[in-house]
Amino acid sequence: MTTPHADSTWNALIQRWQELSDLGDVGSVLGWDQSTFLPPAAAAGRARQMALLAGIRHARATDAAYGTLLDAAQARSDWSPVQARTLAVARREFEEATRFPAAFVQAFSQHTGKSYSAWVEARPANDFARMVPYLERTLELSLQAASYFPEFASPMDYFIDQSDEGMTADVVDQVFAELRAALVPIVDAVAQAPAPRTDFLFRTYPVATQLELGQEIARAYGYDSSRGRQDLTAHPFMTRLGDRDVRITTRVKENDLTETLYSTLHETGHALYEQGVGAELLGTPLGGGVSSGVHESQSRLWENLVGRSRAFWAAYFPRFRDAFPEQLADVTEDEMYRAMNAAQRSVIRTDADELTYNLHVITRYELERDLLAGRLAAGDLADAWHAAYETNVGLRAPSDVDGALQDVHWYGGGIGGAFQAYTLGNVMSAQFYAAAQRALATLEADTARGEFAALHGWLREQVYAPGGTFKPAELVERVTGEAMTVGPYVAYLRSKYGALYGLN
Repeated sequence: MTTPHADSTWNALIQRWQELSDLGDVGSVLGWDQSTFLPPAAAAGRARQMALLAGIRHARATDAAYGTLLDAAQARSDWSPVQARTLAVARREFEEATRFPAAFVQAFSQHTGKSYSAWVEARPANDFARMVPYLERTLELSLQAASYFPEFASPMDYFIDQSDEGMTADVVDQVFAELRAALVPIVDAVAQAPAPRTDFLFRTYPVATQLELGQEIARAYGYDSSRGRQDLTAHPFMTRLGDRDVRITTRVKENDLTETLYSTLHETGHALYEQGVGAELLGTPLGGGVSSGVHESQSRLWENLVGRSRAFWAAYFPRFRDAFPEQLADVTEDEMYRAMNAAQRSVIRTDADELTYNLHVITRYELERDLLAGRLAAGDLADAWHAAYETNVGLRAPSDVDGALQDVHWYGGGIGGAFQAYTLGNVMSAQFYAAAQRALATLEADTARGEFAALHGWLREQVYAPGGTFKPAELVERVTGEAMTVGPYVAYLRSKYGALYGLN
């Protein structure tokens, strides 16, 4: 990321980018604390602090001096390809930021801080009515944000492009249509097949031991705990609080062996990506994961394609049996593998199996699309949610706790572009893993021994180190040799669940 000679323009840009990165990281510290340790009475003050910081960062990201620096740099043609891409991304971010009035940025930040705090109390109380005014305001602000970018065909197109540069609603709709056509018959067939034994997953498992096992596997995957830590939260997430401070959170249930394990492995996948970005890119516009979809591909790869594989359980079943000798005394390795991959319709997205997960995402995506298009009012979201779940998943949540109040996204952020990345990530995870299998002849054998260094190293080199150097579609094609396609993902699910449920 350096030129072969001293360059005052580039050095000034590096300084500016590092400052913007640091301001963003400070905001992440406040957000991390808000989601982990913040006292309830401090919520209003924290929202005010976050709004103030957002305003300061926005002012620095849009001032005229920064624009002049970018103009001077882009008037030249002697930059390396990586530097040219850095400048292009910086220009895009600058032009986007300058369209947002500072008052709007602060108002949006303060509102989402208050909305999140209200959701934390409203969800356990099953009080959707309390959240309606917040949702109405969030929708209003989200539409206002999209209105600053009239070149997009629809608000949803704008939000999808913000999440995954170059993607559109038409692309997402096509992916979803192909997946729905391929997966619904498999889901229906699995529903008719005998279910695997799962009773032992819901025995009493000490919380401390569950957390210890999850962290042990995260470290085996390659998570560097000297550059991060894990804490508890209501809705697990990964966050970067600095160039070398990448944290994960999880949640734990004493009577559910899957909750902590797979929340931890999911967030570890995100963290491996951030910890693996090339050091020379840190603090620049390329110094993080390139998109939400690619980020999600890594969380799903480590959670599912590795963490739910037969090879993984060959390695870790003895460790779990040693940790929980009484609870797993009557359980075999094969039963554990099958239980961890049990497929059934459910109302909770984060608890959903690989096969049905995308039905949850499709439901949310379509609800978002209708909210943004004015076809659905915020106050009608709870009823629309239940109706959509009955249509798409075949179930109805017993209350709004596991209905429209289930996910934090609409209450701690905006409306639009939040969910489709999960399915795009699923699709890409299968493509990346298939490419890794071609490159690493001993991949499955390594996993069966609990050795992940080769896979982690390959992903770090191919996916993580480039950061934002390539657009999402470019990265997928460079790593896998083909454009994004649902084929490998559908083939993986058909093979796996066909074998598990005797459908082949």
